Amino acid sequence: QVRLVESGGGSVQAGGSLRLTCAASGYTRSSGAIGWFRQAPGKQREGVAAITTGGGSTFYADSVKGRFTISRDIPRDTFYLQMNSLKSEDTAMYYCGAGLAAGGSWRDWFPFGYWGQGTQVTVSS
Repeated sequence: QVRLVESGGGSVQAGGSLRLTCAASGYTRSSGAIGWFRQAPGKQREGVAAITTGGGSTFYADSVKGRFTISRDIPRDTFYLQMNSLKSEDTAMYYCGAGLAAGGSWRDWFPFGYWGQGTQVTVSS
């Protein structure tokens, strides 16, 4: 059974940093993927970043490239999203998801409904 628990959200001023943590269990270690998605009020959920659990390949949305870094600590079953130079438009609920690295767009790797409860990030300008 897949279980994902996010933490690390909070309120920061623009230009600040936060590190989100996803404690994962039951995910696919060899060909899986862990992704961070976000959803702002009134908007659709969007992919932010993903990392494969096998080779550690990383993928980012254009809006966060150069500012966010996704990483993993496989022995600890923990995944991170380091967010720097935060902007007000980064304000959203952030979710950790588990999927399969099946080729195609990384955003399509998470159709199984494996999501954490989310952690709120609020950036004030």
